[in-house]
Amino acid sequence: MSEFPWLTVLWAVPMVGAVVTAFVPKARGEVLPKQVALAFSVLTLAVGVAIAAQFDAGDGMQLTETHDWISAFGVHYALGVDGLGLLLILLTVVLVPIVFVASWHEADGRHPAAFFAWALALEAFALAVFAATDVFLFYVVFEATLIPAYFLIGRFGREGRAYAALKFLMYQLGGGLVLLAAVIGLYVVSADAGTPSYLLSDLQNLDMSTTWERWLFVGFMIAFAVKAPLFPLHTWLADTTEKATPGTSVLLVCILDKIGTFGMLRFCLGLFPEASQWATPVVVTLALISIVYGAFLAIGQDDILRLIGLTSLSHFGFITLGIFALTTQGGSGSILYMVNHGVGTAALFLIAGYLIRRKGTSLISQITGVESRAPVLAGLFLVAGLATLGLPGLSQFVSEIMVMIAAFDYHWWVGAVAVTGIVLAAVYVLWLYERTMTGPPVPGDEALVDLNRRELVAVVPLVAALLLFGFWPMPMLDAANPTVDSLLQHVGVTDDEPMVPAEPGLDFHEEGH
Repeated sequence: MSEFPWLTVLWAVPMVGAVVTAFVPKARGEVLPKQVALAFSVLTLAVGVAIAAQFDAGDGMQLTETHDWISAFGVHYALGVDGLGLLLILLTVVLVPIVFVASWHEADGRHPAAFFAWALALEAFALAVFAATDVFLFYVVFEATLIPAYFLIGRFGREGRAYAALKFLMYQLGGGLVLLAAVIGLYVVSADAGTPSYLLSDLQNLDMSTTWERWLFVGFMIAFAVKAPLFPLHTWLADTTEKATPGTSVLLVCILDKIGTFGMLRFCLGLFPEASQWATPVVVTLALISIVYGAFLAIGQDDILRLIGLTSLSHFGFITLGIFALTTQGGSGSILYMVNHGVGTAALFLIAGYLIRRKGTSLISQITGVESRAPVLAGLFLVAGLATLGLPGLSQFVSEIMVMIAAFDYHWWVGAVAVTGIVLAAVYVLWLYERTMTGPPVPGDEALVDLNRRELVAVVPLVAALLLFGFWPMPMLDAANPTVDSLLQHVGVTDDEPMVPAEPGLDFHEEGH
């Protein structure tokens, strides 16, 4: 157990920042609340880096904090971090200040203090989700993320945002109610076994009947399939990304939606190992539908933000497929995919936002010839797009190939269907670039300017990360692998033996290989 409450400080800093930002006097203008929010987001990033510096990849759950909360129900305020949680925490603390820099003028004239305060509150709740090791605590902060998300969508963005916010809220609340029923079910099972407890460490050793385990798995999985999202519970996604600001879409798709796939690993596999194997054929099928259906939907879109949102339906299908392939390659690949998708999709959303601000429209059919007027914008958009389609040398390729190996290991036809998602990704990315960036410029575009210094500060680190981790993914793999190994051991599955065994008596270490 940690002597210093690092993880409490981690989520408390942005929460305090949200309150301070919200109460900055309006008389001080619109700049001061932005500066305050940015300062708190950078401080949160510093705490996240300090946590990462102390983390030992092979040492399981670390920096743990456990305190009684509601003793009668076995509820604890319990936090801890393993490789899975650490990577998503780092993704969160990096993306939020980048979003703030990129969104500096998005809320001008519309209460910018509220926008930045709600964004900090969303960061605080997301960090608490990724660190929670008590199921009841997880549920509380899981639901709490909806409050800032709803206001970020409903108060800011484009015409139609109120409908998008309501649709988002209804889907998420529906999933949350199913999750609440499953959480109550966990209490009943643990109480029947002796002492009620919501601690992960206690529940993982709980002996429950097959019927109970399968019903509880279904409850958790439905909630996570809404959050992720996964077909057929995905229809809120495109409306939300189309109507919200690009910065809000980054917070939702690149951070908040990761809670769904995080929950599949942490709770579905961690608490319901037999049920996870039982449900695998159905989940793999839904993942394949998401991969192909999401890609086809993206190809047919004329709104650039809606298109980017639908690509994430396809990508979350890949992540879910990697998780439920139940191999080390699939599990580690899915965790890498979560991080790499967050970075690449954030770059796409932010650059698309810059383009929309310049052109005054998000319709692809009304944008053309941008690369002749703004070559830096077009070049960075191309790199982010190539990462999205899994180009070798960029980070998403590493995670995608690992998931594909796991898919073919699961069954050849699963891999064959998943490959079509990669082919379709090349279609929607390259066709999007061709339609918007190439060709003759639109008359009247002479005033179109390239990215300025502030915009470059926000986007260049993301593009650099796509390149860096495309060639050097080992730091993330070193963090992810022990968590995946532990989960698969708990589920009771092992990777298949090599198809061609090593020759008897051949010692690779002695031969110097």
